[in-house]
Amino acid sequence: MEQLERILHVDDDDDIRQIAKLTLELIGKFTVEQYASGQEAIDNAQAFAPQLILLDVMMPEMNGEATMTHLRKIPGLEEVPVVFMTAKAEAQYAEKLIRLGAIKVITKPFDPQNLCDQVQDAWASRK
Repeated sequence: MEQLERILHVDDDDDIRQIAKLTLELIGKFTVEQYASGQEAIDNAQAFAPQLILLDVMMPEMNGEATMTHLRKIPGLEEVPVVFMTAKAEAQYAEKLIRLGAIKVITKPFDPQNLCDQVQDAWASRK
C-alpha cells in the first residue's frame, strides 16, 4: 500500500493552519502545503501533487464543497481523497459530505494529538 506523504490543507483560519501544520509535520512526518482559500488551492495544488486533501468546509468566497468540485477537475487530482474538517458536527451534514465524495469528516475543534491518526485512518480506508 502506498504511504501517505503529501497533504494539501486548506483553511481560512490562520491558527488552525498553524496547529495542523505543526502537528502533521512534526508528529506525522508529512509534507504539508497550506492555503487560506479555495482559489489559492486551485491555483497551486497541481504543482504540489497532493496524495490527500484536508479541506475546511466553511470558508469565505468559496466553500469547501465548491473547492473540492474545482480541484476534482484538475488533471491528476480527480481521484485524490478529500477529508473535510468542519465545526458543523451534525451527522446528517457529515453524511452529505461523504455522499459528495469525501472519505472522512473531522469535527472541529480537532484534537491535535489525534489529527495524524485520523488522517492515517482516512488514508487507510480510501477506496
